[in-house]
Amino acid sequence: MLSKARETVAAVEAQLQRGIVGQEAFLRGLLTALLADGHVLIEGVPGLGKTRAVNLLSRICDVDFKRLQFTPDLLPADILGTRIYNQHSATFETVRGPIFANFVLADEINRAPAKVQSALLETMQEKQVTIGLDSLPLEPPFLVFATQNPIDQEGTYPLPEAQLDRFLLKLVVGYPEPDDEEDIVRMVIQETALPEVDELLDGAAIRELQRATRSVYVEDRIIGYAAALVRATRQPSSVGLDLDTFIQYGASPRGSIALVEAGRARALIDGRDAVLPDDVKGVAHSVLRHRIIPSYLADAESVTSDQLIEQIVAAVKVP
Repeated sequence: MLSKARETVAAVEAQLQRGIVGQEAFLRGLLTALLADGHVLIEGVPGLGKTRAVNLLSRICDVDFKRLQFTPDLLPADILGTRIYNQHSATFETVRGPIFANFVLADEINRAPAKVQSALLETMQEKQVTIGLDSLPLEPPFLVFATQNPIDQEGTYPLPEAQLDRFLLKLVVGYPEPDDEEDIVRMVIQETALPEVDELLDGAAIRELQRATRSVYVEDRIIGYAAALVRATRQPSSVGLDLDTFIQYGASPRGSIALVEAGRARALIDGRDAVLPDDVKGVAHSVLRHRIIPSYLADAESVTSDQLIEQIVAAVKVP
């Protein structure tokens, strides 16, 4: 099962690379989220291919895909659905919103205020939607791919911490390398539309890949290592780091779970049937960067969560 899953993932990655130049870490992050059955937050300035990559992945996967453009005037009912009165039957009926899909692209999620962003909380955690008195389950697989511009841009709203914690990964997309940028220009001027890709997966195949990922073996020492990394975000002095004044809040146990689940996905992508410490290290930044809340002093001294994670990973003993 693992061997077949590796071949399938490699084929999906090759299809993604037909429409995305460079950005290998970003594409691997998307595959990690898909395999680990986790939502992903994608941050980067406009024009870096965030939406394009998710669109390509949705074309490779034969699943129901919806794109939501978040704006300041968006309402929760625009996402979840609502109850409307039917004059012919004299009854109220439930109209389902676009959240009822397998892949949901929440584009520029931080353009909407917290009231709208929080509409996704129940769907992301319990994978159901409550409209009126009805709780409606979402058809698996259900994944939210949310994009956002950097928070310091005008007209954006920070995401609530409770919602941030429900994203398995936060991927940061940077500017392309000079050669890659030239290749991007050549690709777009030759073919403005998305390239044709093969449909390699459907809902059942995705669930099978996720089952294969959960079969990747995790030793107790790896679980202990993941938990130690997360504890160090809450108590950095316990590993000899003087970072207490730079971290306002550390990661919750959900961060430990995410490290192991994402580590499993990374191991499968790399062709291993067991998780290594390097797998946990490799996903540490993506898993923890949105779960660590830097203090005011850290912001004043331009100390980022990635820099804090780098020090923590270096200080925690590897099993």
